[in-house]
Amino acid sequence: MKQVKVYTAMSLDGFVADKAGKIDWLLGFPNPEGTDYGYADFFATIDTTLLGHTTYKDILAMGDFPYTEKTNYVFTRDRSLTTAPYVTFVSENIIDFVRELKEGTGKDIWLAGGGQLNGALLAENLIDEMILHVIPIVLGDGIPAFGGIPMEKVFQFTEAKPYSSGVLELHYKK
Repeated sequence: MKQVKVYTAMSLDGFVADKAGKIDWLLGFPNPEGTDYGYADFFATIDTTLLGHTTYKDILAMGDFPYTEKTNYVFTRDRSLTTAPYVTFVSENIIDFVRELKEGTGKDIWLAGGGQLNGALLAENLIDEMILHVIPIVLGDGIPAFGGIPMEKVFQFTEAKPYSSGVLELHYKK
């Protein structure tokens, strides 16, 4: 069975974007060593990405779509959207769709966000692993990493890795 993995960066106060949905604070964060924070190793473990429509649009605003060699699903309420280069739009029941994907074969699935999609899948116990990069910044307000649904879920801590930039990488499994 395929695993759904969250690999994301968030502020100290748990936000993945500011209240306007911007991630400028993340893109401008100092990285003197030029590390990829384990991204290349993680990316090799997945063959599918799951994105909310807003997250997808934000990615496109930064340049070319970066996941061209993966199978990419973008969740949207707009049923008129069906395909675009490298992605398939999904407007059916998210939970049922992801449950079916997990039953497939191949590499794991990257739940790339955003916060509402993360929250919806977390509420249904569909997230198997989390790799969180905590950036030493407090935003005070914004889009929560797992927003939209009040819940309590417990994960098991497996590993932590500090970086000289002050970023702390945390690993959790269900």
